[in-house]
Amino acid sequence: MNDFNFCPSCGSKNIKNVNMRKWLCPDCGFDLYNNVASAVGLIIKNSDGKVLFERRAKEPRRGFLALPGGFVDPNETAEEACFRECFEEIGVKPLSVSYICSFPNTYEYKGITYKTCDLFFEACLPENAVLKTEESEVLSMEPHFVRNEKELEELPLAFESAKKTFLFWLGQKEKNS
Repeated sequence: MNDFNFCPSCGSKNIKNVNMRKWLCPDCGFDLYNNVASAVGLIIKNSDGKVLFERRAKEPRRGFLALPGGFVDPNETAEEACFRECFEEIGVKPLSVSYICSFPNTYEYKGITYKTCDLFFEACLPENAVLKTEESEVLSMEPHFVRNEKELEELPLAFESAKKTFLFWLGQKEKNS
């Protein structure tokens, strides 16, 4: 849980955590909320049927595999975030995105715990798209098969929400076949 030692409004040391996301200062009545943030992730398959993963270039979970994506900006839809994040991270805008599912996640960054609601989409890139990664975000792009739970378990995924999404996605594919 995040700890705040001083009220950001009056500087009082009496600020109290009311629940996991709200702090209240009894001295000035200031309420501080740490609400859930929205983030998106994109499942993109290449022509061989492999899923494209990013090897993370920064914390949290530097060096682990993640899907292209990121936080939703203020006044932006999840779909708009998909197009923006994909272009920022791999240099290509998807032709389309299709919602799959969502899962809660915990994102630890610089000593602060952020709770997120991660929204996952399947994306289709233009044929012969040339990927150009954002070096500050992505060490490399790596295609991996994710056709079953065994292949999924072998991947060093950065976030639990992605693993849950792949299990859901695999289950949907099994139902539809």
